[in-house]
Amino acid sequence: MDSLDWTLLRSFLAVVEGGSLSTAAKKTGATQPTLSRHIRELETALGVILFTRSAQGLDPTNAALGLIEDARAMGAAAEALNLKAQGRSQQLFGTVRITASVIVANLMLPPIVAAFRQAEPSIQIEIVASDTNQNLLRRDADIAIRMADPTQNALIARKLGDTPIGLFATREYFDRRGRIRSKEDLLQHDLIGLDRSDFLIRGFAAYGIALAREDFALRTDDGLLTWNLMLAGAGIGVGQVILAQRHKELEQVDGGIGLGALPVWLVMSEEVRNNARIRRVADFLSAELGEVLKGARAEA
Repeated sequence: MDSLDWTLLRSFLAVVEGGSLSTAAKKTGATQPTLSRHIRELETALGVILFTRSAQGLDPTNAALGLIEDARAMGAAAEALNLKAQGRSQQLFGTVRITASVIVANLMLPPIVAAFRQAEPSIQIEIVASDTNQNLLRRDADIAIRMADPTQNALIARKLGDTPIGLFATREYFDRRGRIRSKEDLLQHDLIGLDRSDFLIRGFAAYGIALAREDFALRTDDGLLTWNLMLAGAGIGVGQVILAQRHKELEQVDGGIGLGALPVWLVMSEEVRNNARIRRVADFLSAELGEVLKGARAEA
């Protein structure tokens, strides 16, 4: 048997992990017919059946299960090779993929990216707006803007500064419902919180504010929706001071309630730090976001 085509193995892994051709197609960007053809070609090359159909989708056979770990090892090696090749590239054209939270991607990055495109029109930018950390080691993104200390040893990080956090609502809301004078007053107001995550509950608890899920009158995991609900006067939400300062209609809760600040990090893989175009984007983001955060500290 000739050496296996990595493309076939990559499609095989995508189907194994996704459980169906449709899920694998969404993950890889390939079409379902292409993935189906890859599976047939791999089965022909190996002389085994890899999947059986069930009501739930495609179930791997015992032969397929025996291949999974080896295929994953090949995938990791291919990704590592790609990272090293990308790291050695000195071309100032091509694509750089950035990931950031929904709020940062929508409300902080656009003017910075617009300025960068004027400075470097040969570099294309892809932006992943997600509150889920993308895997930089698997090249889900080249650069990440994160608000938590990086933990993976194979990543390098620059701390750009801190962004103060506060509670905000519109002045119209406070005129209607009354101002907050103490932590206890929060329970008498419409709070905007998270749906499936207890992140805010734990965050409030760290500052001596005991809240349960039911204490949040409005709950959503969409950061931008939270922001828009707050701007619409629907209730009190958590937000970055620097973003709230852009809206004269917003008023910050006082009452001795402080929520501290979040660190802002620029993170990328060690393997791509010497890639000229990725480094250029990283340096630009660092400088521009750093200036924005300095302004936040000055006005906080």
